[in-house]
Amino acid sequence: MPQPQDKPELHPAAAYKRVMLKISGEALMGDQGFGLHPPTVQRIAKEVQSVQEMGVEICMVIGGGNIFRGLSGSAQGMERTTADYMGMMATVMNALAMQSALEGIGVFTRVISAIRMDEVAEPYIRRRAVRHLEKKRVCIFAAGTGNPYFTTDTAATLRANEMACEAIFMGKNGVDGVYDKDPALHDDAVRYDEISYDEVFAKRLKVMDASAIALARDNNLPLIVFPLDEPGGFRGILAGKGTYTKVHG
Repeated sequence: MPQPQDKPELHPAAAYKRVMLKISGEALMGDQGFGLHPPTVQRIAKEVQSVQEMGVEICMVIGGGNIFRGLSGSAQGMERTTADYMGMMATVMNALAMQSALEGIGVFTRVISAIRMDEVAEPYIRRRAVRHLEKKRVCIFAAGTGNPYFTTDTAATLRANEMACEAIFMGKNGVDGVYDKDPALHDDAVRYDEISYDEVFAKRLKVMDASAIALARDNNLPLIVFPLDEPGGFRGILAGKGTYTKVHG
């Protein structure tokens, strides 16, 4: 496999040097009701490429809800631990699809799994993952934390802290930030430009699950919620443009 060329210098406009991009599995479905929509995966890969070209080091965590969601399986009578492990396998499938799309456009990528499956992904070793980032490879962390009862939101926050990311970027479809109530149901919903983690807890806003919010708050890790379906949105926000909500300590 060819090796990366000279490292791109950090773009002077880039707000952060190293970030975590968290997206849901549903974001990969496009307008389908299930599975992967290759053009959508390729579009997101190009967004990631455009940010990497700014010199930003990128980690990724992708959910698995487009294939299987552990909580849904558990609600239908499946044993929770088994259902959660099945959900972790779904995140690996999504990670491999994103890796294929990224490498197809020349972005060097590593899929790093919390559950060992050496034939398709590297095992999670923190120092090795950090080295991949330093070499400007995109690191996609799959299989959650490797434990049941923890969401990919928590996995993204955990890996972001371990990798010393400066922010978590949470890409949402159809939503350009955090609102005081569901904008799809309420015309008078108000978007926040900034909000604290304590306010998110107090107002019970559905941004991330509680354990992920607590982990981000306790480590002073800001969360940027932005519209993933807006072309150039990821790059634009790193350059200080666009519409988003910043959640911070």
